[in-house]
Parts: sequence; structure tokens; C-alpha cells
Amino acid sequence: MFCSKCGQTLADDAKTCLSCGAPVAGAGSTGGGSSPGGEVIARLWPRVKAILTTPKTEWPVIAGESATSADIYLRYVAYLAAIGAVAGFIGSTVIGVHVPLVGTVRSGFGSALSGAIVGYVLTFVQVFVVAMIVDALAPTFGGQRDSLRALKVTAYSFTPGWVAAVLVIFPMLGIIAGLIGLYGLYLLYLGLPVLMRSPPERSLGYTVVVVIAAIIVGIIIGIVVHAFGPHTTL
Repeated sequence: MFCSKCGQTLADDAKTCLSCGAPVAGAGSTGGGSSPGGEVIARLWPRVKAILTTPKTEWPVIAGESATSADIYLRYVAYLAAIGAVAGFIGSTVIGVHVPLVGTVRSGFGSALSGAIVGYVLTFVQVFVVAMIVDALAPTFGGQRDSLRALKVTAYSFTPGWVAAVLVIFPMLGIIAGLIGLYGLYLLYLGLPVLMRSPPERSLGYTVVVVIAAIIVGIIIGIVVHAFGPHTTL
């Protein structure tokens, strides 16, 4: 059982979360329990909703949590990064892209699957590398190095892009998904002073440098994914 607020593991008889103090939904009930999928959604949704809609109040909550690196990767990144991988696979193999005078172009199953898997795995690499950059740059912008906090601010800032990636199930909506993902830049801007303890007035410069580095990392990852990516068929 997990806390619906911060995602920490709870004892079966817990009434409140020892990490954040939130009451446990349904505590004391004797129902048959929820499905694994329903439990994952119930755990992830409060955090996703909060970081997207009320980031100014959510970042301090995140900063105070005792989540480990494994918690962030396995219980947050792993699920949200899968949205784009699955949606992209379906979009490229089933929906396809309509090309004038050519018809609907779809990807081969094997190549699309390999591209989705490689892209999914490299998402973890991207988060890891960007988090290292955030951590390394902290003193430059008056902040304090902390690898766990750097991972937190990086992973949660990627949330808009991961959620919006569901749109790529229809490939023509990929541009819209990308534009929505830009909201993550604002989340990063708000999160750096809180998580990395940098002066707020230096947050803009900190954000810009991190974003430039992240774009370079993203281009490299994009090249790798393309090498293993889908080959189109009519």
C-alpha cells in the first residue's frame, strides 16, 4: 500500500503516512482491495495533478519527502515514461501518418517495438544525466549540491512531457504534445530554488543552462533512438 500524496510505502494498518502526515484513504476498511493498476493510478495521480496545477506549493512538499532514488525511478519515472513509449508504438504501427499522394504510412511492428524499448530505456539515461548536470551546476548559481534533490527536480519537471506524450497515439498531434511539454521548463524554474537552494533571482540563468544541456542530451538520445527506430511501410 502506498501514500496517495507522496507515494511512500505504508504499513497495511497505517492510518497516516509517516513521511508526509497525509491520512490514508480507506484506512480501517475491510474491502477486497484494489487492482494493481488502480493502485498505481491512485498513487501517481495526486502527485501528477499537484505538480502540474499547483507547483509552487508542491515543490516544498517534494523537497521534504524521504523518497529514495529508486523510488523516483521505479515508482514514478518508470510508469510515466511508459506513456509515450506505448502511445508512440500504437500510433506508428496502427494509426500511422497520412501522407498526401502516398497514403497512410505505418511502421513495421519489429522496428517500432525496438524503437519504443530503446527510447523507454534511454529516458532513464536522460533523467540521470540531466540530474547530474543540475547537481553539478548548483554551486555555480549559488545553490547546494544534492544528487537526490537534483533527481527530484529533474524527474518531476519532465512530468508535463510524459503526460502529454499520450497524444502521440495520433502522430499528427506530436507537435501539440511537444508544446505542452514546454511547461516543464516553468516547473524547473520554480523547482530549482526550492530543491537546490539557489537564490530565486538566479533561477532563470540556472534554468537556461540546464535546458541547453538537456537539449544536447536529448539530441544525442534522439539520434540513438532513430538508429533503432521504426521503418515505415504503406
